[in-house]
Amino acid sequence: MSEDLLAAVAEVARLAGAAALAKFGPGLAVEYKHDGSPVTIADREAERIAREWIESRFPADGILGEELRAVRPDAARRWVVDPIDGTKSFIHGVPLWGTLVAVMEGERVLAGAACFAALREDIAAAPGQGCWWNGKRCTVSPTAAINLATAVTTDERFTAAPVRRADWERLAARALLVRSWGDCYGYLLVATGRAEVMVDGILSPWDAAAVVPIVEEAGGVFTDWSGRRTALGGSAIATNAALAAPVRELLGVTHEG
Repeated sequence: MSEDLLAAVAEVARLAGAAALAKFGPGLAVEYKHDGSPVTIADREAERIAREWIESRFPADGILGEELRAVRPDAARRWVVDPIDGTKSFIHGVPLWGTLVAVMEGERVLAGAACFAALREDIAAAPGQGCWWNGKRCTVSPTAAINLATAVTTDERFTAAPVRRADWERLAARALLVRSWGDCYGYLLVATGRAEVMVDGILSPWDAAAVVPIVEEAGGVFTDWSGRRTALGGSAIATNAALAAPVRELLGVTHEG
């Protein structure tokens, strides 16, 4: 069943990603939700397509998505969908956005996938099955020195607790290269060895669930800013294995679990 779920999350992420890509470009109307974040018809259409696919094949499972209401929230197994992670990039015509799909049992992620439709990149992983980038096994980088590392983030302002900007600045001062290639794209870079560190000050379960197995099955380490391994969001630090401890020390993490 786990192999079936790995193929399933990859397929539904590609389908929803293709739907979003069809609307990617200038002239798209933008609305703003109660929290001030943007949303478009592309977000809703991509999530609708993902939900239809899931409902037709796994009708007993729950569904949690960013844009539409939760379905069967008490189900033993649920799918977690972010139709466009990086909507701000999307509406500005920047291709560093992705479609995230995960399937979970309780707090355990059974499989996760991300489709970067505008970049023609796909990545998917399941515990014990490896991480697969465009159909080939991928791994994090072996870089073990922070002064040779690339660190990326979604927004370096870090306005939400428990993240302190001073912690990020301490890490950024030591890294070789620092960029804001963030949202889910940053986790893709870590999992494929093109960056060593990705940090997020705040993220939701639909932002985190899919990327946890992607980072871990590529050989990396994923925790929140308290050092806790979680797929339920809050905050995130993703690293390769070699820099897991020193990066978290620089970021002021005092506990790992």
